[in-house]
Amino acid sequence: MTQYPNIFKRFQGVVKVIIEDMMAASALPANLDLSRITLEPPRDATHGDFATNAAMVLAKPAGMAPKALAEAIAAKLAARRDLGVSAVSVAGPGFINIRLDAASWQAALAELLAAGEGFGTSTVGAGVKVNVEYVSANPTGPLHVGHGRGTVVGDVLANLMAKAGYDVTREYYINDAGSQIDTLGRAVYLRYLQACGRDVGEWPEGLYPGEYLVPVGAALRAVHGDALLDQPEAQWL
Repeated sequence: MTQYPNIFKRFQGVVKVIIEDMMAASALPANLDLSRITLEPPRDATHGDFATNAAMVLAKPAGMAPKALAEAIAAKLAARRDLGVSAVSVAGPGFINIRLDAASWQAALAELLAAGEGFGTSTVGAGVKVNVEYVSANPTGPLHVGHGRGTVVGDVLANLMAKAGYDVTREYYINDAGSQIDTLGRAVYLRYLQACGRDVGEWPEGLYPGEYLVPVGAALRAVHGDALLDQPEAQWL
């Protein structure tokens, strides 16, 4: 419903109000549970702009056939011309489809344009602090398409939450210290030794063996030449 929230907000309580009026007039039993009533776009857009399951969920407790109840509710909805209803129909066993007139959509577009960038902003988040960490690529391995996907998903999620009124902090975690980075440094140094023509023998267990470090070792040699050869670990690490 995000494409027309104001229209939806205008309609979402109307069905329940109509049913409450029918209960008050003794056309329906009193105290029916209305919590399961939904209003949403129909699966087939040719059926209308909104569809409600009201008759389907209330038929049994109301002691009525779903279609008969749907027709009764539909007649009440069709009479609400003040809401811009152009057509109401009953489909299948009792779904109620609602179509709006052109003026309703034109008014919705006017609201959207008037709101500008503020369109869709809400306060549902109530300023609650939220931390969204995304991207945060592990430096011990190469980037891949999943990191790009995480960037998009994380950024969109953070933007949506901020739009909904949350106090959002975006975090890009950089892991550039600790044992993982020491292990990466040792693996890179071995690739550097290989770039210098040294035979490092069997690759030590626990070090990153990925081929992606080969060009890193070559780049080190291009910058430092043989200057790092035979240096103590404390210096090159």
